[in-house]
Parts: sequence; C-alpha cells; structure tokens
Amino acid sequence: MPDQPQVECVADVKAILGEGPIWVTGEAALYWVDINGSKIFRLAEDRTVRSWDTPMRIGSLVPRGFVAGTNQGLAFIDLDTERFDIFANPEAQLPNNRFNDGKVDRQGRFWAGTMDNLERQASGTLYRLDPEGTVAASDTGYRVTNGPAFSPDGRRLYENDSARQVTYVFDLDDAGQATNRRELIRYGQGDGYPDGMTADAEGCLWIAFWDGWCVRRFSPDGERLAELRTPMQRPTSCMFGGEDLKTLYITSARRDLKGTDFASQPLAGGLFAADVGVSGIAELPFAG
Repeated sequence: MPDQPQVECVADVKAILGEGPIWVTGEAALYWVDINGSKIFRLAEDRTVRSWDTPMRIGSLVPRGFVAGTNQGLAFIDLDTERFDIFANPEAQLPNNRFNDGKVDRQGRFWAGTMDNLERQASGTLYRLDPEGTVAASDTGYRVTNGPAFSPDGRRLYENDSARQVTYVFDLDDAGQATNRRELIRYGQGDGYPDGMTADAEGCLWIAFWDGWCVRRFSPDGERLAELRTPMQRPTSCMFGGEDLKTLYITSARRDLKGTDFASQPLAGGLFAADVGVSGIAELPFAG
C-alpha cells in the first residue's frame, strides 16, 4: 500500500449507521445502507447518489435483485418497484435480534449474522442461505456479528465478533460447511472494534475498526501489514470497487457522536474512497 493514501469523501450522506457496501459489477455502482436511518444508497460512476427509504432496518444486501438481512428476517428487494418481501425469519422467537452484516461466498451462498440490537446478549448466529432457499445456522454465541469475508479460493471464511474484539477463521468446504473455528486475531485496548471487512486478490483481509480511526490490512495468517488512517472515528466496513477493483470504499457512522467528537468529524456518516494499490475480488450475486 502507498504511504497513507488520500481518503476522500465521495458521498456526504450523513448516515447514522452506514454499513454493508457492495460493488455491483454489472452496474459499475456501489450500494450501501444506513441501518438506523432505514435507507439504501447507490453511488454511480459519475458520483451521483440515489437513495431509497426502506420499511425495515437493513443490515446487509447482496445482488440478485437484492437479498437482504433485516430486523424482520431475510428479504428479497426489488428497488425498481420498491418491493421488500420477507421470505424467512429464523429468529422469530428473538424479537430483540436483527440481521447485521452479510456477504456471498465463492459458490453463490449468502452468509449473514444476527445480533442483539442492544449489543448486550451473546444471542447472535451466523446463518447460511443456500441457492435453493434453505436457511441453516452455522455458528452461534456472537454478541456482534460482522463480516464475513472469504479467501480468494473460497476455502476460508472469516467472521468478526466486534464486541469481543476477535476475528475468527473457519475452514469452508464445497457443501458450505464451516468447520474448525479458531481465533485468527485478538485485539486489545486502543485497537478499536473489528467491524465490516473484505478480502483482496492476494488473500489479505481489510478490516474497518469502529472507534479505531482506521482500516487495517492483515495477512491470511493474521499479521498486520498496513494501516489506513481515516478522517472519521467510526469506519464501519469496506469493499473494493471501481473499474479495476482497486478503489477501497469505506462506510462510516455518526451514531452516538456528541459534542467536540461530532464537531470535529463533519463528514462522519459519509462514504469514503482510497486507492490502496491492490485489487479486490469481484463479488458474486446470490445464486438463488
């Protein structure tokens, strides 16, 4: 990575809790959400921004039309007709839980995690949605699920528990079974909280750190390789996009920023971009 690339605000949308960036190659556009503000945003190549109000809180969305994890369950979304249709709710018995971050793996399966909306109980579960529509619980006991990310060959799955300041890695087989969970990285005081993440073409992880003022790059073995400082305290997630997939887009939040913290970050809640000198991996649509 070049020495501290410029981090530029490309969409000053003032999201309360900006999250879930996803690059849609066929449109050459980036989509992301404001979870607490109940919005979906789209940034086009010419940097025009469009937004949609949503009838539920969306934690993540992936193309296929769109499939989304929400506070009401899993939904199909058609933005052209502005339809939001819940098709599964595996946690109907947990009204205080909601879906948070989610991504599609290299086989076209959608992985999304749930969490206690108050961030107190370890009631979160990582789910896998298969193309035929089956929803399966893969791992549980999370306080705040974030990620996931996948290695270029699809054989590794990474997931964060932000509240516990840990990044896990799993072995992932062709059938979608995530096994052998182990700690890849454990963070400490002053590091911030590992939030959303993505993998680059070299197999390294880029992780946004809530209250860390940065996005960090780690090797597949968990070695810290680089740190990209950000002008906002709460970067929330990141995703490669652009024509050559070399632009790292970074979402952010202004939730709970007050007083001088708020005044010193006028662009908090915006979407940012930086050229970090490596390429990402094209995201696949959900295969269902």
